[in-house]
Amino acid sequence: MAILSKEEAQAILKKVLSFSKADSCELSLNGSDGGNIRYARNAVSTAGQISKMSLAVSSTFGKKTGMATINEFDDESLKKVVARSEELAKLAPENPEFMPLLGPQQYADAPTFNAKTAAITPDSRAEMVGKSLQVSKAAKLEAAGFLENSTWFNAIMNSKNLFAYNKSTDISFSVTVRNQEGTGSGYIEQRFNDLDKMDTLALSKIAASKATGSAGAKAIEPGKYTVILEPLAASDMLGNMFRGFDARSADEGRSFMSKKGGGTRIGEQLFSENVNIYSDPMNPDVPTAAWNNDGVPINKTQWIENGVVKNLSYSRYWAEQKGVKPLPFNRSIVMEGGTQSLEELIKSTEKGILVTRFWYIRSVDPQTLLLTGLTRDGTFYIENGEIKFPVKNFRFNESPVIMLNNVEALGKPVRTGNGMIPPMKIRDFTFTSLSDAI
Repeated sequence: MAILSKEEAQAILKKVLSFSKADSCELSLNGSDGGNIRYARNAVSTAGQISKMSLAVSSTFGKKTGMATINEFDDESLKKVVARSEELAKLAPENPEFMPLLGPQQYADAPTFNAKTAAITPDSRAEMVGKSLQVSKAAKLEAAGFLENSTWFNAIMNSKNLFAYNKSTDISFSVTVRNQEGTGSGYIEQRFNDLDKMDTLALSKIAASKATGSAGAKAIEPGKYTVILEPLAASDMLGNMFRGFDARSADEGRSFMSKKGGGTRIGEQLFSENVNIYSDPMNPDVPTAAWNNDGVPINKTQWIENGVVKNLSYSRYWAEQKGVKPLPFNRSIVMEGGTQSLEELIKSTEKGILVTRFWYIRSVDPQTLLLTGLTRDGTFYIENGEIKFPVKNFRFNESPVIMLNNVEALGKPVRTGNGMIPPMKIRDFTFTSLSDAI
């Protein structure tokens, strides 16, 4: 029962609304079905299948709202959860930022569902993990990984006749591979909507190669270096930057997008001219639902164009305060790049550092978006277009804003997490100290 069709979800939500006595009522119905395998030291440790569904009911009297949730769907249970939300609403304080419910909206049908991904079985998961383990065992390395797939649906409905439904699939894989001496480590992670794009054998070979290649790392002096950031490393930095693309935070002086003296930095050239970033729920590589939790439609949005900030996201409340239209932020980001591969970017580098990924990233200064963290799982010295030797991990202090001002070249974007991110060649990236961590 965990995955309901659009018609089945709509029928349940209509029934629940019929029980409501509140001034207004908003419902959210979610269900998922999927499985996973976890392995460590070249052996499977856990495997499972999870199926669940839940309903959230928000009831409002005036500007007072209460919410209750339930995972039972007989009529008595549905009546009970509605009554509970109404009871809580009457006890709640008024919400000074209350927004009335939206009426009916038009939504595009995003390509988020893949039938082959939804049909994954425990046997197919075991086969995919088996391919990964073949790599580590054959090379006398040790692997620890996690494979997970999920099919889910989301549906919302309210007492003003708004209804939205979306069904999605997802498969994700990550693996850390280390040599038996514990002196070399490699890592890879990937996720897709489409099962056919997931190649655990090829990904595990990449992680194994880094594990072997990173052994015997040499210490070199910290400082400013040209770096080649693999898409995973670049994504680690950009994810922190996008949290600042909230108009309210900028207007209230709480983010790097705040202008001194008030206002936001929309329209300013903050990045190199070759930086172009947008989001699009219809993008076939990173599709998402075409609506947010409030029922606001999500459309293709250009966030940065030729280095200029074009838009910030506005909640319904803040949009009303500022007299603009609401603009949801969609985290399925596409950063445009070039046609070069990672290998070609390396060949074009006289001296530099190749970074597989960052970890333990923390904020140092929200106003400048200065971040600190460590490299991990494969850091290498480049000279005359070739990887010469592995280097010990660094601590960095860098802002993604400065980083995107120092872009020398961008490679071909690839799916990384929830986005399409290119490998990047960045000049003057700041490493402040060495780390003995592997």
